[in-house]
Amino acid sequence: MNWEPWIAVGVITAVFVALQVRRGAPVDVLFLSGLVLVTLTGVITPEEAVSGFANPAVLTIGGLLVVAAGLRVTGVLDWIGRWLLGAARSERAALGRLAPALVAASAFLLNTALVAMMMPVILDWCRRLHFSPSRLLLPLSYLAILGGVCTTIGTSTTLVVQGKLQDLQAEQIAATEGDVELAARADKFVQQLRPLGLFEIGRVGLPCALAGAALLWLVGFRLLPNQSDLLEQLGEHRREYLVELAVQTTCPLVGQTVEQAGLRSLPGLFLIEIDRGGEVLTPVSPSDVLHAADRLVFTGVVSTIVDLEKIPGLVPAADVNYEVQPTKRARRRWTEVVLSRTSPLIGVTVKQANFRQRYNAAVVAVHRNGVRLTNKIGNISLEPGDTLLLQTRDDFVKTFRNHRDFYLVSGVDDAEPRRHHKTATAAALAAGLIAWLVVASLFAGSVGVWDGWRSPGVAALTIAVLMVLTRCLRASEARSAIDLHMLVTIAAALGLGKALTESGAAAGVAEALVGWVGDRPWVLLAVVYLLAVLFTETITNNAVAAMLLPLAVAVAWQGGYSPRPFVIAITLASSLSFVTPIGYQTNLMVMGPGGYRPFDYIRCGGPLALLVTAIALSLIPWIWPFS
Repeated sequence: MNWEPWIAVGVITAVFVALQVRRGAPVDVLFLSGLVLVTLTGVITPEEAVSGFANPAVLTIGGLLVVAAGLRVTGVLDWIGRWLLGAARSERAALGRLAPALVAASAFLLNTALVAMMMPVILDWCRRLHFSPSRLLLPLSYLAILGGVCTTIGTSTTLVVQGKLQDLQAEQIAATEGDVELAARADKFVQQLRPLGLFEIGRVGLPCALAGAALLWLVGFRLLPNQSDLLEQLGEHRREYLVELAVQTTCPLVGQTVEQAGLRSLPGLFLIEIDRGGEVLTPVSPSDVLHAADRLVFTGVVSTIVDLEKIPGLVPAADVNYEVQPTKRARRRWTEVVLSRTSPLIGVTVKQANFRQRYNAAVVAVHRNGVRLTNKIGNISLEPGDTLLLQTRDDFVKTFRNHRDFYLVSGVDDAEPRRHHKTATAAALAAGLIAWLVVASLFAGSVGVWDGWRSPGVAALTIAVLMVLTRCLRASEARSAIDLHMLVTIAAALGLGKALTESGAAAGVAEALVGWVGDRPWVLLAVVYLLAVLFTETITNNAVAAMLLPLAVAVAWQGGYSPRPFVIAITLASSLSFVTPIGYQTNLMVMGPGGYRPFDYIRCGGPLALLVTAIALSLIPWIWPFS
């Protein structure tokens, strides 16, 4: 080998080592640095270096992240969460309801986005029923990972493989031009490098997902720690507000009992009474049925009040100025203020305060330190030091932060109102995207004027744009939903993978590997698979797929085998990471909220990794023969 392969291997090795030695180092910067080095040293051209940024996989992932944000903002995911966990009363029951839904959903949604959406739902359920979230959050990550390998759009890794296969096809054709004998052999080889069908990987991914979900349901979650929830421990020390909520005729809770509606065991919130046309029901029984126009009086913490307000048709009734019209409500935020001694509001009731005229705001709830308020909020006479929860405009905090009427003004986290009037639109767009991708996969091999309709990237970007045009999502929210860190890492890793191929390093390593293993394709497949597993558990999964796929194809070419089983092996192995928190982004996402230690991943994920490895290595050669 000349000097280019050594530079390519050296740079990639240096990036991998840096990721292990400097755990806090920015992954995207490391991969970009490696890409710059192989470009400046002439291993690849500048055009080849930036080609990863135009890869269809990067565009598809960006579009799907925006679609996922639209489903969250419009409340589609809140509804799914309540539907999934509403009747579950034990950890096993919750996992049994989550498993099939998560596996199915993650087959069509990026699993990183799915985990981000479902984490608040699970945390809320755990707080309500006093279960430790550490028993469910890691299984949430694992189930999303397992479901992601059932289709080619379930995980960003399979999308990276799709984009890389197109490049490898072109490179293989170019490498055999001018050699009649090699060109004849390459024709069949190139056919096996075609992009994966939408459900092709599911032929082995689905058995892995079903077996893995069964293992988690039977014994897996019991191997996890039973960590106490820090939020639950601190619940008694948080501010308790008095809030009054009106049940509108469109509210889905109408006709349900208090217990069925989930209002009996809310974290940090207690239902004091129900006011029904002047008749007061107190104490409230779990069997009391909710009616339209009921006024529910609660005392509790702000975080749970925020969650309650996200239920469509359930709105604060303390102030007639509260904005309930969806389009206007979406432009408002929740803010906490503490009344000063010089405030003109001191001594007047909430009803008389006229917050809309004074501050363009409406009172949602009231807290008085050391006193549990039980009066109707509208009749409470305000005092210095009272803390009010307000519905305000975006600029309220900036305008009144130093105002003499208030001691303190601060925004409330995660209080952005859901756009429930757009729920049906967002759900229809998501269903349309899935249908589009399914139909497009049926015509993946054809060529013609309809190429744009067959592209997953175009499909994802089209639905993402429609999410904004139909006002399911604001343009600023769509931009925020795009994870540039992830996209830059993938694009740079694709460039490094091209350096491995173009320099001849992949062919050299593959030749040595084939010479060492000999004419034993099953052993060669196992070595490639386990190599990808090892790298995936210690490095980011997308980078592993982008850089090891050329190696796997080179191994197949050197050994005279079909590349298909090796492509599938790399795709699966780089998508299934269970043993370390850094192997896959979703594993890292649940580490903090679940209070996990690295050993917890080994104890629960180890058996799962062994199971799916055995299934994959047994099925891959049977479904995709070596010849």
